[in-house]
Amino acid sequence: MAGTVKEGRLSLYGKRVAVLVADMYQELEFWYPYLRLKEEGATVVAVGPEARDYRSKLGYPALAELAAAQVRAADFDAVVIPGGYAPDHMRRSSALVSFVREMAHAGKPVAAICHGGWMLCSARVVAGKNVTSVSAIRDDLENAGATWVDEEVVRDGNLITSRVPSDLPAFARAILAALT
Repeated sequence: MAGTVKEGRLSLYGKRVAVLVADMYQELEFWYPYLRLKEEGATVVAVGPEARDYRSKLGYPALAELAAAQVRAADFDAVVIPGGYAPDHMRRSSALVSFVREMAHAGKPVAAICHGGWMLCSARVVAGKNVTSVSAIRDDLENAGATWVDEEVVRDGNLITSRVPSDLPAFARAILAALT
């Protein structure tokens, strides 16, 4: 049964989560939610513009198991968008942007941290929403119609946003809560 409690812990067995990846991803913002969601039993799939290895800001590899053109919102329960400079590469993939838009319009959790908010702007899903991010992209989010707030995690409907790696525990808790 999806979203059950097992041995005093949350269980996301049966839930499928896409974690987006592209070159220059921020290591903690990709791996922390990726591994945390797996730990809770979710099937976690790395999705990139293409199915291939991507390098982090420090050169660490992450394999995108699926290309954006291979994924559909109907196949996933949530999407996580890590930061770093990867979102600037991600938003150049119309298939990846469409996937994020479809997930948001389907009411599924769409979680973005740090520069991940750039994907929310490109997907045109932040107008009228309260969000947070790294302060460097505050103007981008506000110009896309969002209200920016300086908090460790902001959940507005199905959008979950956080600022920086030190916010990852709150970010992960919000994602887990949205999936259960």
